[in-house]
Amino acid sequence: MNRFRSAVVSACLAVVMAAPICTAMAAPTSRCTLAKMADLPVRAVGDKLVFEGAVNGQNVGFMLDTGASASLITPSTADRLKLNRAIVRGSRFFGIGGAPDVEMALVDELKVGDGTADRRQLLVGNREIGDGVEVVLGEDFLRATDVEFDLAHNAIRLYTAKDCDAISLAYWGRDGANEIAIERVTMANPRIVLTVEINGQPVRAQLHSGVAASLLNRADAIQAGVIAEGAGGTAADFARVDGVLATVRTLTIGEESIEDASIRVADFSKRIRYTSPGSDVPQNFESTPMLLGADFLRSHRVLVAHSQQKLYFTYLGNWAPKGGAAKDDGDPGRAIPDGTATKP
Repeated sequence: MNRFRSAVVSACLAVVMAAPICTAMAAPTSRCTLAKMADLPVRAVGDKLVFEGAVNGQNVGFMLDTGASASLITPSTADRLKLNRAIVRGSRFFGIGGAPDVEMALVDELKVGDGTADRRQLLVGNREIGDGVEVVLGEDFLRATDVEFDLAHNAIRLYTAKDCDAISLAYWGRDGANEIAIERVTMANPRIVLTVEINGQPVRAQLHSGVAASLLNRADAIQAGVIAEGAGGTAADFARVDGVLATVRTLTIGEESIEDASIRVADFSKRIRYTSPGSDVPQNFESTPMLLGADFLRSHRVLVAHSQQKLYFTYLGNWAPKGGAAKDDGDPGRAIPDGTATKP
């Protein structure tokens, strides 16, 4: 059985790609408890959020990527650690430019912060990542927790919440924090997706910490009046975008409205193609029209509350020429980590 332990909460993780979490907390149903599972000191290496961890007792460099649907290990690291590997037939590893067969590796112990997960299955990547990154933690791992991005203090924190349905988890927002609903994250759809507005039109956006700059698909940019027909560019991959810089009149996320926001536009969705087993016809893999990248996370303090299907955020500045202030919508209270709910 996988174990993920902290001083406050003990969680068990089943050996599956999207592991459910089992907490060992005893609290009255009327009390909200937000227990910290891990406090990860991160550093920015290029466009990557990197921290130190361990696999089978060996130190490795980790990257946290909310845009990765499945956690993976690089092929050279799998070789160095002499991991058992096997091809998963009938599966595909999606990305811009193709979808090769999936190879899996079994890890005896994966250590993240003060927590450990036993006998974890990881995808083996089809290429090296660079910048010292050997393991990518994706949304399959993260969806069992509530994830705070406090990049102003070089920290990412993992929590588990109990009995907090009507409580704001933005414990730092004494003057209120913005919030927006996210789509349900499941094993079949491990993506953090919310709906924003671009020039008044609703657009689905995926929170993708592995992308340095937020990106808008060209067809959707044309539909929203951001660029004219014939403009735009092509993305080589999600991390290195070869697009054009455009100006959005108004970008609205929840109660936050930003005017004259700069965003990169590229024709990235048509490059994500795969061929199903037993078929010779390439198909497009559905992606969201917009990716909210690491630039959003650096300019906001963010908590992804998987437990509530919400995203909390406060604006810190330096994302766009203008940014809306966080508003207090009269929520019933806020949670204090490792404590109970209080009123601001």
